[in-house]
Amino acid sequence: MYILIQNLILAPVSKKKSKIKALSRLVPLFIFTKLSNFLPFFENFSLLDLSTSGLRGKRFIESDREDEMAHRVDHEYDYLFKIVLIGDSGVGKSNILSRFTRNEFCLESKSTIGVEFATRTVQVEGKTVKAQIWDTAGQERYRAITSAYYRGAVGALLVYDITKRQTFDNVQRWLRELRDHADSNIVLMMAGNKSDLNHLRSVSEEDGHALAEKEGLSFLETSALEATNIEKAFQTILNEIYHIVSKKALAAQEAAASASIPGQGTTINVGDESGNTKTACCST
Repeated sequence: MYILIQNLILAPVSKKKSKIKALSRLVPLFIFTKLSNFLPFFENFSLLDLSTSGLRGKRFIESDREDEMAHRVDHEYDYLFKIVLIGDSGVGKSNILSRFTRNEFCLESKSTIGVEFATRTVQVEGKTVKAQIWDTAGQERYRAITSAYYRGAVGALLVYDITKRQTFDNVQRWLRELRDHADSNIVLMMAGNKSDLNHLRSVSEEDGHALAEKEGLSFLETSALEATNIEKAFQTILNEIYHIVSKKALAAQEAAASASIPGQGTTINVGDESGNTKTACCST
């Protein structure tokens, strides 16, 4: 970024217009990436960061702004889950995002540049969950930018286009990238999108099921155009994340409770270090 600015200053007048145009597209992404290190909005809950200090009330994150974030959670939602959409360019990730978060579909949507995101609040087993959905660019040239956005993700929807075999063949590459950058406990589902174009199908539903079973993934065929299985896909991911988090929270609470209550059969040494050590069982 700094080199680009320097080149802009030193460039001849005839070339400055094109360089300014390039800079104008990169500056927002640069600022967006830098802000992720400071704004609490980007500090998402991580399955590996769950600890007893994060269980005083609502489950969120551990940070220097814990009190501020807990206040926001108390008044708006119980949980915040970050989910990333991954897959080749043109498979329909942006329309899946807009269909789930705004119930919209755009026939003329363009390929995502960098990263887009949107949110939607849903109910999961009586709890208010805010789903933060990130749409990452599928083009290879943007991978260096978007790889940072795997951080904090607890769910992922890996999308391919049932009418384009190459997007299905590239699923393995996306799985490798996800497993290299994301939390090992991330909840992952594979979706074969554009099921409304069944007459143009080049990937059978059986092939999708077979790959999903091989990789241990959940699987659905979806259509953002017809809103087929979009809701079901995200609800399945959110439910599974919630169950994982609930189990971890319960285990942490039980561990904290047993550690703070010495009774219930716990023997405590109260004597000196000589052979005449006495023991007592405490109760509350």
